[in-house]
Amino acid sequence: MTRLLIYGPSYRRIEAEVAAAAPGVEVLIMGEDGVIRLDGVEISIDEAAPTIAWANHDVFFSPAARNFFIALLKAPSLAWVQSAAAGFDNPAFGEMVRKGAKLSISHGQAVGMGDYVMAGVLDHFQRGPERRAAQTAHVWWRQGFREVADTTWLIIGYGAIGQAAARRAQAFGARVVGVRRDASASPFADRIVDLGALPDELPHADVVVLSIPLNGQTRHLAGAAFFAAMKPGSVFVNVGRGGLVDEAALLAALDAGLPEHAVLDVFETEPLPVDSPFWDHPRVSLTGHCSGVTGGENKRNQALFLDNLARFAGGGPLLNVADPKDVFAARD
Repeated sequence: MTRLLIYGPSYRRIEAEVAAAAPGVEVLIMGEDGVIRLDGVEISIDEAAPTIAWANHDVFFSPAARNFFIALLKAPSLAWVQSAAAGFDNPAFGEMVRKGAKLSISHGQAVGMGDYVMAGVLDHFQRGPERRAAQTAHVWWRQGFREVADTTWLIIGYGAIGQAAARRAQAFGARVVGVRRDASASPFADRIVDLGALPDELPHADVVVLSIPLNGQTRHLAGAAFFAAMKPGSVFVNVGRGGLVDEAALLAALDAGLPEHAVLDVFETEPLPVDSPFWDHPRVSLTGHCSGVTGGENKRNQALFLDNLARFAGGGPLLNVADPKDVFAARD
């Protein structure tokens, strides 16, 4: 018997859809109190033994998150977990995959993150802070701004998120260089290169976007040499993981004016400490790891889960299954 572990508030939204996608599945509902119930009866985490689960943002940021993941890690026959995240560097995911479970990731946040990247770059190019300051001061400020057209964007991590950013930049007339292992052509990039090409590409990029997974190879990928190689006037954007960046090196580089500006949504320590120099740095725009948090993201994540649930119930191939080698590499 297939047992689905799902967070109560999520299940209430899609109860009928779950029944239609996987008739006969036993639903383990974890309440906001962290207690699991089967057919309304409380059962212990040890008794739950889920075979599949939907680990979405509802539960990620809830008081029940710890118990939810404990139930998955204790499950003796866990077969599949659908995550709402694009990344898989959470150690719990690695442990689940090590035990034989399939992990499906989500690209539901890619649309919003593409918007976020474009908005951050446009705000700097169009001198948004200065415009807002002039309005506040009632100053008729008539100054030019920088166009996106004819700029070069280097997008490091050319997956769903990188391609979403590339589509928007290309629509504004930018040239796009995508960085990924797969060298096949993409309609949203002028060229595709691998990580080894960064020293040659960085000096020509007006915008550098990090959207690559964090692993042993990419940790502190953006360090002192990386920033020193960047083009004068360039903008650096990180929507990947905080660990991709040597933050001390970035601060030193910003103080030196290269890159000219940084748009940062992720940091090595989150929440960002209140005394971090990033908060007040004049060359930094920052947000609290929310670049993909949109109403559309939830709808896309939900649709993916239901699609994969029907596939699992019918014995079909799952979408967006993470390669175990990549999951294990993310733990290094």
